[in-house]
Amino acid sequence: MNNQNQFKFTTGVLGYPVLFVLIIWTVFWFEVKFGYRFNSFGVYPRTLTGLRGVIFSPFIHSDIEHLYHNTIPLFVLSAALFYFYRTISWKVIFYGILLSGFLTWCIGRPENHIGVSGLIYVLMSFTLFKGIFSKHYRLLALSLLIIFLYGSMIWYVFPIKENMSWEGHLSGLIVGLFFAIIFRKNISKPKKYAWEHDDYNEDDDPFLKHFDKDGNFIETRGDNEVEEKEEPPKIKYYFKRDKED
Repeated sequence: MNNQNQFKFTTGVLGYPVLFVLIIWTVFWFEVKFGYRFNSFGVYPRTLTGLRGVIFSPFIHSDIEHLYHNTIPLFVLSAALFYFYRTISWKVIFYGILLSGFLTWCIGRPENHIGVSGLIYVLMSFTLFKGIFSKHYRLLALSLLIIFLYGSMIWYVFPIKENMSWEGHLSGLIVGLFFAIIFRKNISKPKKYAWEHDDYNEDDDPFLKHFDKDGNFIETRGDNEVEEKEEPPKIKYYFKRDKED
């Protein structure tokens, strides 16, 4: 099992998601600024040239609305990935792009499939099922949060909307579930606090010793602290006899 026993905030937790967002917005800005259209670099199923879209398609979006709807989920889900599963985060992202893109290439309609939504579904599916498989209350809470925020995304793995790559969404969902299964042993276990252990004794807690049974604060001195009594100032008197004439 990988050493993932602590959740730790690093600059990458926010830095990498911001970088991802900047990249896809920069590509779209370039298209608008210089009049280029990169749609032909999307995944075109079952053609040799269409395989290049496995790499390029996550960076290409059809319009500003398409880009906007993908930006926030990409940032939130990738930040959660880097925070809770940092040791396997790059594997999930890199292989998630490749596998979801290739699966889209296999099952998709003969159209150019573009957008980062395939990766978003990988992250959503992985985070959701990984938390369920872990049976840890913090990761379960994360899964419930994902359901609350993005549970409606599940409907878009079906062909309910025209001009939407439901095949890419379905591919991402499948790949994310697959990752949650194969990385099942890489369950992140945060470090337990003292009060969470079975052998915890409140009487031995150094913090609780400062309170009585009613919850009132008691000012105590440390065991190693020596009580010093304040001594009154010492006054010395000197006298001198006069010499006899």
